[in-house]
Amino acid sequence: MIEKYIHNGIGYNPVFIREGWQVAKLNPLPGHGLDEIEKVEVHNATDEIFILIQGTAVLIAANIEEEIQFETQRMQPGVIYNIPKQQWHNIAMEKGAELIIVENDNTHLHDCMYKYLNQKQQDELKELIQKSLTS
Repeated sequence: MIEKYIHNGIGYNPVFIREGWQVAKLNPLPGHGLDEIEKVEVHNATDEIFILIQGTAVLIAANIEEEIQFETQRMQPGVIYNIPKQQWHNIAMEKGAELIIVENDNTHLHDCMYKYLNQKQQDELKELIQKSLTS
């Protein structure tokens, strides 16, 4: 009667998919360290919920116009964070961090676009992430 899902591997794994929605587990993976974010992503059809289970993670939002403007938020365990659809975003994580993600089903397969950051943007984002960790 009770179903149980575990993901202890590297990265993102949608562990529970039902018609219209899914729950995924995100563990650290290359490209998502606190000082190695090289891109942001967007989903046009779904909001995305992030819940930090343990460890340290910083949620990143970005407005992309002529200049990219970043907003960073150090996540607190157990708090529900929403990134609305059509909002560019990413997540920076320390080793040992674990997150739950709730979104439309198969978002990772059909509704994901990426924008790579140039070196200046990456450096600006690294600085903002570090400030989020100390404030």
